Amino acid sequence: MNASTKRVLAALRNETTDCTPVISVCQHATYDVMERVNAPWPQAHGDPEMMAALSGAGAEILGLDAVRVPYCQTVEAEALGAVIKSGGALHLPSIAEHPFKIGDDPEFPRDFLQLGRIPVVLRAVELIKKRFDGSAAVMAGLCGPFSIAASLLGITVLLKTAYKKPEAITPFLELGLKCGSALAEAYRQAGADVIVIEDMMASLDMISPKMYREIVAGYETRLEEAVKLPSIIHICGKLDGIIADVARTGANAVSVESSVNIPAARETLAGYGLCTSIAGAVHPMEVLLEGTPEDVTSAVESSIEDGAALISPGCAVAPGTPTENLIAMVEAGHRYRLRFTETK
Repeated sequence: MNASTKRVLAALRNETTDCTPVISVCQHATYDVMERVNAPWPQAHGDPEMMAALSGAGAEILGLDAVRVPYCQTVEAEALGAVIKSGGALHLPSIAEHPFKIGDDPEFPRDFLQLGRIPVVLRAVELIKKRFDGSAAVMAGLCGPFSIAASLLGITVLLKTAYKKPEAITPFLELGLKCGSALAEAYRQAGADVIVIEDMMASLDMISPKMYREIVAGYETRLEEAVKLPSIIHICGKLDGIIADVARTGANAVSVESSVNIPAARETLAGYGLCTSIAGAVHPMEVLLEGTPEDVTSAVESSIEDGAALISPGCAVAPGTPTENLIAMVEAGHRYRLRFTETK
């Protein structure tokens, strides 16, 4: 295990690191990197060798301390019967048709791990692990139960039902939990070092803090209990009002966007006796996509000063992001923490 993997795992344990680990909790593929390693979309979504090559380039070209698969958030839904619309060469796949409606009694397929693109992603994890052999942490992503339920029903149906008749969405949350638990264990056996749980539809842009606490948090907690690896949970948006609730799910780190007040979040967590690490929070659009390397460096320094234990884009990297900006993010994270360590 080399320095990159060690520092990522140490940061997730809230331990001192040699320098700030720089990762991308959400997807980090860009058009430039796709071209360099000849692993373009949409082919890389369905070919394990291409998926592994594109993911691995995050370490080899960008210098990230961790790499991850998959790039999209439709893998579980496709395996459960959703019709997927290809994003082509420029965009991520999306859900064209939701497979269930309220009142259905969905069953967890016994052959879930053999369905859709799940075997592709699992094989990609194996290839990445073999290729890097500890030189970069291998992160494997899955969707949280609430987000899987949204993919199965449609977000509008899910939200309306959650507000009016929450018990009616329970079968879909239970199915999402079973999928996440099975996939997390399969990822572990394939060689993943870290599990990333993306519950993007649990954003406070979508639901209330009350709904998060009463419906979502319990399922995320049960999923975390099933995960036998260090984990990072990512929920989009301003999490300040529920940051302690998210941390109490059991994740090792909470991935936040730049809208979150990291110093206040750290103070809140400390007040509850929680030592959960925070990952973030370089703005993927305003800074990484549209900014300069100098802007990126400034944003990284601000996140470190605020108390981020791991530097990461606040959400998915836009595929048009300049390579030099992503490299600047890595270099700034490593350099800035070392400078402070050396002057103590």
